[in-house]
Amino acid sequence: MDQTQLLQRCQAGDELAWEVLVRTHQGKVCAIAWHYLGDQDDALDVAQEIFVRLYRSLDACVDPERFEHWLTRITRNACIDHLRRRKARPPRQDIPADEMTSLAAASADPHQQWLSTSRQKLVHRALQKLSDINREIIVLKDIQGLPLEDIAGMLELPLGTVKSRSSRARVELARAIVEIEGGPAGGPLGAEAVS
Repeated sequence: MDQTQLLQRCQAGDELAWEVLVRTHQGKVCAIAWHYLGDQDDALDVAQEIFVRLYRSLDACVDPERFEHWLTRITRNACIDHLRRRKARPPRQDIPADEMTSLAAASADPHQQWLSTSRQKLVHRALQKLSDINREIIVLKDIQGLPLEDIAGMLELPLGTVKSRSSRARVELARAIVEIEGGPAGGPLGAEAVS
C-alpha cells in the first residue's frame, strides 16, 4: 500500500491503517526528537504527543507526497515547544540517566558495535554543544537527510543562508568532537569520528 492509500484509509478512520502509519514513521519521529531533546524519555514522550497531534489533524494533510515533510515539521515544532517548556520549568535534577544497553551482541563483531555506539554517543554529545540553529541544521540535513530547499522552507530562511550555515555547522560539530575527545588523537575514536 502506498503513502496516498495509507493516508486516505487513516483519514477514513481505518485503525489498522493508522497502526501501519505509526509503525512506519515512529522510528524517524523518535530519532528526530532524541536529537533535538537529548533525552530518550523526553523524546518518547514527545513522539507520543506528536502522534496524538497527527491523529487529530490528519485531514490537514492534503498532499500525501509531502507527508514526511509535514510530519518532520510537526516533530520539529513539538520539540521546540518542549524545549521552551523545559527552559521555563527546569527539571529538579540535571543528572543524565545511563542509556540501557542490550546484553546480547547485535552484530558478529562486538568491537565494531562498540565503535559504532561510541561514535553515535560522541556525535550526540557534540551536537548538544552546538548553537540551536546549527544543531537543527545538522539534524535535519545530515542526520535526517532532508534537502536544503525543504530545510530553508521549514526554518523560513533563504536557501543561501541555509547552505552557508550548513557548512559552518559541520565545522562547529567537528570542533566540538575534537574538543570532547581532548585533541585529534586524544580519544579512542581518533580523527575518524570527525569524517
